[in-house]
Amino acid sequence: MIDQVRRFNRAVTQRAGALDDAFLARGRPLGQARVLWEIGRDGRDVRDLRARLDLDSGYLSRLLRALERDGLVTVEVNEADGRIRTARLTAAGGAERAELDRLSDDAATSLLGPLSERQRGRLVVAMAEVERLLTASAIVTGVRDPTDPDARRCLRAYVEELSGRFDDGFDPARSISAADHEMTPPAGLFLVAMLHGEPAGCGALKFHPGAPAEAAGIKRMWVSPAVRGLGLGRRLLAELEAHAAERGVRVLRLETNRTLTEAISLYRAAGYREVPAFNDEPYAHHWFEKAIQL
Repeated sequence: MIDQVRRFNRAVTQRAGALDDAFLARGRPLGQARVLWEIGRDGRDVRDLRARLDLDSGYLSRLLRALERDGLVTVEVNEADGRIRTARLTAAGGAERAELDRLSDDAATSLLGPLSERQRGRLVVAMAEVERLLTASAIVTGVRDPTDPDARRCLRAYVEELSGRFDDGFDPARSISAADHEMTPPAGLFLVAMLHGEPAGCGALKFHPGAPAEAAGIKRMWVSPAVRGLGLGRRLLAELEAHAAERGVRVLRLETNRTLTEAISLYRAAGYREVPAFNDEPYAHHWFEKAIQL
């Protein structure tokens, strides 16, 4: 599998022109052209560029300086916060980006041109699948403090979504608690998934020391609509199970609302069995548990 991945990478870098010093014959390498594209018409904060492109800060700075020397980009310091720098295209940079757009369309046409109609369809479908899988592989997960800004963004999105989907809305104050201290070790933990610097999902564990069979609860499961269908929900669930097993948990429990049909399907597919209600969660219609292998 590793050999195939490496062969694919070599084929793509060659076919896409990544090896050329002058990408699309414009006199600059692919890296500079990609930065121009990502800055876009409205500009972009440098830290967002770095996260979006997964670039080392030093390398990104060198790319931006080269574009500044060519008169294509300006980098401004935010007046309110000197730590924030924003890259913007000059008029010449906007024109260059438009030309790169045109040439990129031509390059895509030349790639498809030699193929039959059936081959083109197969290639485009395969590319879409590869893009989805590469996106899935780029998601990074880790345990975070629930007061961390990215964790807070996940929790806000979780509450907003449930408020819109539940028949009677959702008020966390009425729900069984999942307070910050309950999602912080040793009482629990909070898992955050990130994609290119943006929160993509989350999930939490609440440990119950002394409970029968060392039970723990799963809380605050959420996946961003932008990455649904990539298997992130199942991945978060599996990682929460692994963290629970490391701490000696033998039974995981969770409850959910009947409107969350995709979550119910996920839990059932992951081996959770429906059981009688084990708490008085006012928003729950289904209760699940799963035995964890230590």
